[in-house]
Amino acid sequence: MMDADTNIAALAALVEKGDPDRFLATMAAPPAARGRLFTLQAFNLEVARAPWVTKEPLLAQMRLQFWRDVVAGAGVEAAPAHEVAGPLAELIVQTELPRGVLLAMIEAREADMERAPFADEAALWTYLEATSGGLMVASVCALGGQADTVAREYGAVQGLANYLMAVPALEAAGRLPLPDGRAQAVAALARDGLDRLARAQAARGEVAHAARPALLAAWRAGALLKQAARAPERVAAGALGQSEFARRGSLLWKAMTGR
Repeated sequence: MMDADTNIAALAALVEKGDPDRFLATMAAPPAARGRLFTLQAFNLEVARAPWVTKEPLLAQMRLQFWRDVVAGAGVEAAPAHEVAGPLAELIVQTELPRGVLLAMIEAREADMERAPFADEAALWTYLEATSGGLMVASVCALGGQADTVAREYGAVQGLANYLMAVPALEAAGRLPLPDGRAQAVAALARDGLDRLARAQAARGEVAHAARPALLAAWRAGALLKQAARAPERVAAGALGQSEFARRGSLLWKAMTGR
């Protein structure tokens, strides 16, 4: 049986490989917060991958059901012998995480399994609010904050930025990722994200101080969405991004200033 430090290191390695931006943001958080954040991020990776690791809908459903059972059974049943499930179940009980938020994250991944296009931008935002938004809410709660709209908005906007970067890969996988892929529609979607981010940043003080390190995960959202708003053609070309210096420097600035 792994000790706590070894287990956190294993979770961190999973996140570093599968979600490098969130890994960097978590490493910029206080050490005491990292284990909780890595646990939730590893869980997010597991449910996000479930619809993509197999072409068999039944197998994808089984993977998602496994995580539903872990969330529902935490503190009631013994957690499966799984490097993420065990720490997740312990964290749910320890911090009284809102299980409905975690279950909604799982449920939203049904859309990925179906490979169906989003009907409109409202449907896309609903998906982002449940997935990345849900992860941010759970992360804030794990650090002692409340499940509120500020955290969900931060997470949804971060999700949009990540989603726009993933558009070429999603198209290559046979998806129609955007309700309207025309340049003007992409620019408008990015501006909507920037408006949401501005509102969330203005209300940032409502998030408990101890929980604010969770918000660092959204540190790149503004820069990426500004790029998409100014030059929406970069989305389809897979050209959204920052230099490594700008990427790490902007994280350092936000971690130091708390903005």
